[in-house]
Amino acid sequence: MKLFKCAALLLVAPLIHAQDLKEFEKHVTEFTLDNGLYFIVLQRPEAPVVSFHTYVNAGAVDDPQGKTGLAHMFEHMAFKGTAEIGSKNWPEEKQAMAQIESIYDQLDAERAKGELQNKDRITALQADLKGAIEKAATYVDTNLYPRIIEENGGAGLNAETGEDSTQFFYSLPSNRAELWFLLESARFKAPVYREFYKERDVVRQERRMRTENDPQGQLIEVLGATAIEAEPYRRPAIGWPSDIENLRVGDAEKFFATYYVPANITIAIVGDIDPGVARSLAEKYFGPIPKGPLPAGPTTQDPPRDGEKIAEVNAVAQPIEFISYSRPSQYDKDDPVFDVILSVLSGGRTGLLYKSLVRDQRVALAAGALASYPGSKYRNLFILYIAPSMGKTLADNEKALSAVLDILKKQKVDEETMTRIKTKARADLIRQLDSNSGLASLLSSYQASYGDWRKLFTSIHEINQVTAEDVQRVAQTYFVDKFKTVAYLKAPVGGSAQ
Repeated sequence: MKLFKCAALLLVAPLIHAQDLKEFEKHVTEFTLDNGLYFIVLQRPEAPVVSFHTYVNAGAVDDPQGKTGLAHMFEHMAFKGTAEIGSKNWPEEKQAMAQIESIYDQLDAERAKGELQNKDRITALQADLKGAIEKAATYVDTNLYPRIIEENGGAGLNAETGEDSTQFFYSLPSNRAELWFLLESARFKAPVYREFYKERDVVRQERRMRTENDPQGQLIEVLGATAIEAEPYRRPAIGWPSDIENLRVGDAEKFFATYYVPANITIAIVGDIDPGVARSLAEKYFGPIPKGPLPAGPTTQDPPRDGEKIAEVNAVAQPIEFISYSRPSQYDKDDPVFDVILSVLSGGRTGLLYKSLVRDQRVALAAGALASYPGSKYRNLFILYIAPSMGKTLADNEKALSAVLDILKKQKVDEETMTRIKTKARADLIRQLDSNSGLASLLSSYQASYGDWRKLFTSIHEINQVTAEDVQRVAQTYFVDKFKTVAYLKAPVGGSAQ
């Protein structure tokens, strides 16, 4: 969502003649079901298509201790189906899935005995578990749920898990809109954890590919675990290996009961649909879902920082360096200033990092930044990255980068640059997000994150109010050693990155 925030208002320009909140509101209908589920409906009759976006206000940051990767599992479970859809014989499949859990319970109990565990018994239970999983798989009508959507003209079916949220989305022809209400509500009424352990293995393999076998993936994980001492953002969204390997269906059931309550979900619908019809269908299909209390957020906070931290990963790969600075959350008054700083530093070929490190000094092959990592709901990191050119060292790059940051601290950004950044941000939004699906994503995420989708309009005002003095002040405040963490990717002794 941070990528959108700089100038989100301008995406509505094709819809209305003026950037006027009151005018835009005429096209929006909002309602809350008795169980707390919140809907935003934006009617756009230009094309016979409707986009649906379900935003669950729970992500990897909410993974229980020892259960990292659990929120991500719901992305993999999203389109496995329901009791009625996806099973060749639900009563038999349900019994087979229960047998898996029974055997797994026995296996966990045996492993918990420590030195007293029976190795032969464990081997036998592992074989039984494998057989039970294979038996349950015989009842699965593979991909029936997404196949139904595709056969009815659905497009863009997908899900994603971040640190702060889990999101599910796709579009349908407007004359098939009721199908979405039927299918999506069924997933939340009675979730079925079909092929859970198969997908758990898929997640484990994802981690191998994206982190363990990718030096840069290792480095960014080490950076997070070093820069953040105690708060949940220090844990990788995909999960720690041992946690993933031991996730159970029971863990998922508890997580669902806690975080997938209606009041913790926001749904945006954008396209050719009558708001009255949408409300009627929402009450019919989603209304029966029982309400539940909103979950509590994390309370653990990092202790105060008092100096720079350093981490290092050895790998035979292109050397690279990540430099992070601890920064406040998206709710802080200086949040839009960090967005502007991002553009000043990393705005393509006009950014200071490219012009200074890559083009002029030629000390770096690449240089850039991220305004907010790994999430933005809580205190997080502003990240800079640099990869040295042939014959240059990481020390050369860091020295050059420090000089660029000193420019921000000592000199005010000129007005021409400030104007260009704001204009470009607006133009980018118009090009990238003038779509039903883009609007649905933004409306749901802003509503869930800020309690009011109208933040779309106030965000552009906030970004336009950022001054060169604000940029200088924030750089002086946050780009200092006590908030700094450096992570290097270096060739091991005797190794080579070439």
